[in-house]
Amino acid sequence: MTAYKRGDVVLVGFVFADEPGAKHRPAVVLSSRACHKNRQEVIVAAVTSNVDRVLFGDYTLADWKGAGLLLPSLVTCILRTIKLQMIHRRLGSLSAHDLMAIDANVHDILGLKTRA
Repeated sequence: MTAYKRGDVVLVGFVFADEPGAKHRPAVVLSSRACHKNRQEVIVAAVTSNVDRVLFGDYTLADWKGAGLLLPSLVTCILRTIKLQMIHRRLGSLSAHDLMAIDANVHDILGLKTRA
């Protein structure tokens, strides 16, 4: 089984609640390797090329080409826990700048308080 790390952009078979079947869509791995160590799941955030509609918690990628994406894209606040088997392949990896910005967004969307 391939090991994935935080910030990897992967192609995932997503099942949507309002549509039949599954579609292959990019996603960003948010969970850590420590989390993956004894689990068969990863936490991901959905990625979309619909950059015209940016909602709270969404982040427009600065280096989408470097992340292995074909079009300008944004990482949404749509988080899912998926089975490793749902990942078809790795497309690329986020820049350190983009990953840090997404970390801040996840912090905000979950309403987490800053540690003292």
